[in-house]
Amino acid sequence: MSQPSISSKKRLLFIFLVTSLVLFGLILRLGWIQIVRGEKYKEIADSYQTRDIPIPAKRGTIYDRNGKELAISATTNTVWVHTNEVEEPESTAEILSQILDLEKENVLNKIKTNQYIVKIASNVNDDLAKSVREKRLKGISVSEDNKRFYPYGNFASHVLGHTTVDNRGISGIELEYEKYLSGIPGRWIKNTDGAGRQLSFSSERYHQAENGLNVVLTIDEVIQHFAEKAVQNGLKINKAKKASVIVMDVETGEILAMTTKPDYDPNQPRVPLDEELKKQVELMDQSEQIEAWNAMWRNPLINDTYEPGSTFKLITTSAALEEGIVTPESSFYDKGYIIVAGQRIKNWRWYNPYGDITFKKAVQNSINPVFVELAQEMGVETFYHYLDAFGITDVTGINLPGERSSIMYNINNVGPVELATMSFGQSISVTPMQLITAVSAIANDGELMEPRIVKELTDDEGNVVQRFEEKMVRQVISKETAKTVTEIMESVVSEGGGSRAYIPGYRVGGKTGTAQKVIDGRYAKGVYVSSFIGIAPADDPQIAVLAIVDEPQGHSTYGSLVAAPIAKEILEESLRYLDIKPSYTEEEEEKFQRLNVTIPEVRNMTVKEAGEILIQNNLQFNTEPEYYADKNAMIVDMFPKPGAEVPEKSIILLYTEPNEDIPSSVETPDLSGKTIKEVNLILNNLGLKLKIRGSGLASTQYPEAGTVVDTGTIVSVEFEPQQSQ
Repeated sequence: MSQPSISSKKRLLFIFLVTSLVLFGLILRLGWIQIVRGEKYKEIADSYQTRDIPIPAKRGTIYDRNGKELAISATTNTVWVHTNEVEEPESTAEILSQILDLEKENVLNKIKTNQYIVKIASNVNDDLAKSVREKRLKGISVSEDNKRFYPYGNFASHVLGHTTVDNRGISGIELEYEKYLSGIPGRWIKNTDGAGRQLSFSSERYHQAENGLNVVLTIDEVIQHFAEKAVQNGLKINKAKKASVIVMDVETGEILAMTTKPDYDPNQPRVPLDEELKKQVELMDQSEQIEAWNAMWRNPLINDTYEPGSTFKLITTSAALEEGIVTPESSFYDKGYIIVAGQRIKNWRWYNPYGDITFKKAVQNSINPVFVELAQEMGVETFYHYLDAFGITDVTGINLPGERSSIMYNINNVGPVELATMSFGQSISVTPMQLITAVSAIANDGELMEPRIVKELTDDEGNVVQRFEEKMVRQVISKETAKTVTEIMESVVSEGGGSRAYIPGYRVGGKTGTAQKVIDGRYAKGVYVSSFIGIAPADDPQIAVLAIVDEPQGHSTYGSLVAAPIAKEILEESLRYLDIKPSYTEEEEEKFQRLNVTIPEVRNMTVKEAGEILIQNNLQFNTEPEYYADKNAMIVDMFPKPGAEVPEKSIILLYTEPNEDIPSSVETPDLSGKTIKEVNLILNNLGLKLKIRGSGLASTQYPEAGTVVDTGTIVSVEFEPQQSQ
């Protein structure tokens, strides 16, 4: 056998060395991957093998102060595609597009994307979701989701705000309390192979979503209805650009109602309710549309400022009285104008001056020169001290997004003319929220309360997680001064320019305002903002109402004729709803007197029998504790007791034994002839919801009386004014 040549040995040695080096290099590389970078590559492998699917949390409900649902989360469905699992993209896209009424091309593009999981469609109803599931398409799944729903449509839309398609708050309460309402999403974690298919023996982890907290507002749904109806009517009658109202509890600072018309439906926030605006928006480009939507969603009661005009004179009045430089009977002489730093500042009735007049009459008739004199005597520093005390120089702290501060001169830049015009509400811009908060302080014995629109946060079981307590900011003026200003405000309604806000049986105080609008830095001729702020009852103030009408083009532009009737309507209905009894003067008693009726005995009778007897005696009734349309329930007690004398049409409370078997469905009762308060109580006890239309006594309803409906159904009731006898 021949010996290998030296060259062969060299080649073998070279191959051996190269192989050894390659193997050694591979060993080093393997060690580097397994030992040095092992953790990193393990994480990468896990990320490719692990699918983390988010489980949406149920968004919290928004309630009014009495538990009425104003914003809820309705269960809906979302269709997803797991792109790696789809075997037949074309046919899958075809089937989905037909079921979901989508463009096939769009569906196909989503299926062919590089992402692992893609949303095909959201807010899919149960029937369509069922159809998708029945097709058993590879890579297609349907999961339950939540869609925000506002059962009353455009009701309180600027307060509630709305959400995006992904259920995130974008305005109003939805935005301000997003972190509480949204909850914490859950997770579904599972292991898959490289193609995205779930491994047979993989472990799954399912983390339950944590639902959002519920928000309970200070808004009273019934008073909100009163406000929205009055504002809508005022907007139409006065042919105005915009109309707004705030209703506040003067003792606590709670907002009972807040509305601006025109508004929008948060269920379709990008579709204007006004048909003309809707057509305009459709023709806009994207940037113009965004601007138009933001303008539509904007809440002018806290996001915008305006020159308040004569309603601001209440601040000047309070400051002057508190400083002791004037009394209600102090004498002034009105010559129709006043000269300040060489400039003539006219009164609204400059052509026919009042001459000798008391300060009380000057407020009643809104005489500008008198307030200029008061501001001059106080001086800039003192005047600004009271602006600061009343909260005019800062935001109020209302728990809504985007609150603006006032626009006013820096104190160092205030000259004689600036001080003069500010004294009667010009050359200073405030938010409506600032103004009603300041005037409510006057009605509240001089105590300035921080306004609030949220009472508390609750969990799914109704437990209070966080309560927002009322907060007194400061004592602005003395109790004595506050009482004096309140009496002057009452005289404005009973004797002065606010007579359109007069309500028989109630002492109403108020102040009108008519201010020229500033457009492009100048006062626009013939363009006004008309307003009225009122409190009631003036002898024990409970609520304040600020009504503002922007650019009225109807029969008048004066706040006394345009805004005061709106405030009157809201005050009158709200006072009766709050069961604040009227107290008539002798003159009113003769005109509005109601006869007394002796209450008959109806105990141990059925509700039906008792009701017939009470109605025959010109009395009304409510049943407690629960009604449930059971006309055969026995009356066990009543209040007031039999034999007592009460005014006709008084409400008698009939107590029945509690109904222990609460049904899932009920029969709608006959609500005809009943007041809003009575209807609200009856439907609440039945577990039904009320949608109000109009005011007065119930005339028609839907569903009709006797219809069996599920608890939670909305009953729409039309109310009409009671005809005088």
